[in-house]
Amino acid sequence: MSIVLTEDATLHPLVLPARADAADAGEFRELARVRNDVYRAITGRDEQDLEPEALLPLLRSRPERTTTVWAVRVAGTIVGRAVVDIPHEEGSRTAIASIEIHPRVWGRGIGSAVLPHIEAAARRHGRTVIQNWTEQPASSGDRITARTGHGSVPDDHVSRFLLRHGFSLEQVYRVSRLDLDDATHEFDALHADARRAATGYRVLQWEVPTPTEHLDGYAWLKSRMSTDAPSAGLEADEEQWDADRVVAGEKRIVEMRQRMLVTVAQHVDSGELAAFTEIGIGPDTAATTHQHDTLVLREHRGHRLGQLVKCASLATWREIAPQSRAVITYNAEENRPMLSINEALGFEAIAYEGAWRKDLS
Repeated sequence: MSIVLTEDATLHPLVLPARADAADAGEFRELARVRNDVYRAITGRDEQDLEPEALLPLLRSRPERTTTVWAVRVAGTIVGRAVVDIPHEEGSRTAIASIEIHPRVWGRGIGSAVLPHIEAAARRHGRTVIQNWTEQPASSGDRITARTGHGSVPDDHVSRFLLRHGFSLEQVYRVSRLDLDDATHEFDALHADARRAATGYRVLQWEVPTPTEHLDGYAWLKSRMSTDAPSAGLEADEEQWDADRVVAGEKRIVEMRQRMLVTVAQHVDSGELAAFTEIGIGPDTAATTHQHDTLVLREHRGHRLGQLVKCASLATWREIAPQSRAVITYNAEENRPMLSINEALGFEAIAYEGAWRKDLS
């Protein structure tokens, strides 16, 4: 059933197909195409592109969250989407929401008409906080500083929309890119330096699926990612990871036709996994590589383990995907230890993403 938003815009709850190539998948495939167009129009880059087969597993509900998707249409044509994720972590007060509409139809009041439906969905699930992560077009004009005091985003159409509707800019993520063709010399020296500093630790690596003997340790690292990484004034639910959740997540990665390398630092005496990083790519191994989660457990910091696992990961990745010539990653602007490693490796800032929060009355 469609919902009237404005004179010519409507909102359509999307029923996900069983498969991206199913007979009834036409609307979903068109939404996937428009999603890519929206990201390209906003960022000027294509590394966020996903084929319908890769997008579908990300939009399905799962034991740890419920996901609702709407298509936004203007005069019958899909121009964007809205998505709400409801985490199932115990005590969670948050809904993670996004409204992604093509810039060519900005300024018509469509986003403002969608937002009440987002808020209603959050309230139905008993949520009192909406959080949103949005990358904005590059701009040389005025900027808005995050409440952390670290980082800023353009004072543009996107910021004005969010501020007008009661959101506050809590945190800024730096989007950084590493040109692998320019990284080799410094990278090797940093890797050697990290190996010298990490006495008592060894590096382990695997491509997903994770070996059975490391599932519990890896799950613990993933749990700590939700509590130990900088979160500023955002609501950070403590995620409950176990071996089953890791296995299910890695099945989605395989379904998406992606490859992911996991690199960990293991404390030799205790056998505990103390740090990790993930790096991956889609079926086009000449495309941009994505650096995903990276974390050093608090109790193991001070041994250059972040530098160690990142260097070891990149060294192996050059053998796995030698045609990929760039890596992209996202880091909170106040996460100086991780940014320092990235800068030493040769990552350069190319964009910024705002993390926004709205408390529902």
